[in-house]
Amino acid sequence: MIRRFRRCGHALGAISPEDQAVVDQFRAMLTAVRNPQPWTPGRAQDVAVRVGPFIERAHPRPGDDHGPDMIAVALIHPDGGHAAAYLHGRQLGYTERGWLRCKTTAILGFWQPGYTMLTHAAARLPLPDDLGMDSARYALYLEARKRDDNSRDGFTLLRVGPYTQTRHAQQDYERLTAALDGRETTLVPGHHVSVRYGPFDVSDHQLFADPYEADAIVLLDAAVAGASA
Repeated sequence: MIRRFRRCGHALGAISPEDQAVVDQFRAMLTAVRNPQPWTPGRAQDVAVRVGPFIERAHPRPGDDHGPDMIAVALIHPDGGHAAAYLHGRQLGYTERGWLRCKTTAILGFWQPGYTMLTHAAARLPLPDDLGMDSARYALYLEARKRDDNSRDGFTLLRVGPYTQTRHAQQDYERLTAALDGRETTLVPGHHVSVRYGPFDVSDHQLFADPYEADAIVLLDAAVAGASA
């Protein structure tokens, strides 16, 4: 967004408070661009990410921000979460995208207020349909827990995801639950096996089996065979 000053460079008198505020914002933007604060995984602080030619403020999903090549974030209005910013952000599409898969190469560093001038919100433009980031959708987790009544010890037998549609996850959940029926305590000796929904952990995406490349029941059988080997 370009704002023109009402006084020329040779005019006498002090600059107006309004124009001084714009100058200060511009200086803060230059400082932020020239001196980015390096991002460190796992800090749970807002980051600045590239979205096309713009820079946006993004909030990492707690527990899913350790990378190293992908984390989950939600784009937020640059002015934060107060009521006016939320309303403005809703009008421009900030509140509708949910959690997104963000490549760490798109992260400029930790968020600084100086980046605000470079956002879609500052330009009064809606976020584009294509953000260059896919949705960080949900996944299914098959967990084997020790059968002791009070024990929480165990391990994750299988991670399946991400699912592009909720109904796909629901269908596989029901199929896996049916496949486990009556076998929960026999598949893995000494353990009780169950399936649950959970967020797709983008930071550990390499640990997940793609549900669109293999059948969920086949994945279950392979995981059980591997655990029993």
